[in-house]
This record gives sequence, structure tokens and C-alpha cells, in this order.
Amino acid sequence: MFFTVPGLRNSDEAHWQTQWEKQLPNQFQRIQQEDWAHPDRETWVNQIEKTLQAYPSEEIVLIGHSVGCATIVHWWNTFQKPVRAAMLVAPSDVEREDYPAYITGFSPMPLVTLPFPTLVVASTDDHVVSLARASYFARCWGAKLHVVENGGHLEGKSGFGPWPKGWDLLHNFVSRIETIDYGN
Repeated sequence: MFFTVPGLRNSDEAHWQTQWEKQLPNQFQRIQQEDWAHPDRETWVNQIEKTLQAYPSEEIVLIGHSVGCATIVHWWNTFQKPVRAAMLVAPSDVEREDYPAYITGFSPMPLVTLPFPTLVVASTDDHVVSLARASYFARCWGAKLHVVENGGHLEGKSGFGPWPKGWDLLHNFVSRIETIDYGN
């Protein structure tokens, strides 16, 4: 089961997360948040945990975007429950000096090795995270890094609506880890 974890203001109708959910509604579920306009780490992390409790961990693939990526990493750091995999797209740099003050509790970013296969997708010109920081996060998390040239924040308004190349990335990444035994 794929679980999308959107960032600030949720993923709109043009966003690839929404497009994928509509294309495969039986395979994708969105982690819903109470307040999309004012992300709060504790609330958002607890919502992931609450949603995932009903599913076997070996079947869960988390797909985050922006502050949703930070939420996933904080969720792991808090609950330390393994999942099958995670794809973290355009992880926002919650430690930037100009990071919005209404997004609370996400700094510092956990820089821990994630015990499940992880793919970080970053753009060369993202206004929310520099490629250097996204690369650093990927190294710290033990993740593979895929770089998109001039992709902006990898969202609908950056031209990433249905994002078939992103779907191919996810599909290829997950298909290569099908045989991993998590000991569950």
C-alpha cells in the first residue's frame, strides 16, 4: 500500500501525489492532516502513526513531498517502526533561516540512517531546499539520491502534474526491493 504524505497546504488537484491517488485509488491512500496551513510536527507525526497502525509494516511505502518528507523522518525517529520503503521528494530544509515560522517543530531535521530502503528525489533549482542540502539529507538517511535537472519544487506549478517519470522512479525502486525480508 502506498501512503502519500503531502506538505504545506496539501497536494492540490494538479499535484502528482493527487494524480497518482486518482489513477490507482485502491493502492494509494493520503495521510490526512487536521491543519494543512500550519504544519505542526507532533500533530502530523502522530497522524502518520494513527493511520499506519492498521497496516502490516512490510506492505507500507511512504511517499512524501516537501515538509511531508520531514514528517516521515520525524515519524521514524519517534516510533521507529520499519516500513517497506520511502520515497522522499523535494524534502524541505526545515533548518533554513527563512523557513516559515508557522511550520512548527520540524527543526532540527533528524539526520539518522533510516532502516528501510529510501529514495530521495531532489531538483537542481528547488527554492525550498538546495541540492547540496538534499544530497546531505540523503547521505545521512542512507538513501539513494535521484537528481532532476531544473525541476523546481517538483510540484504541479513546477510542471510536475501526473509526473510519469516519477511514477517510473517509484515503480522501479519498489520493484527492486520486493524480496527484502524485514524479519516481521
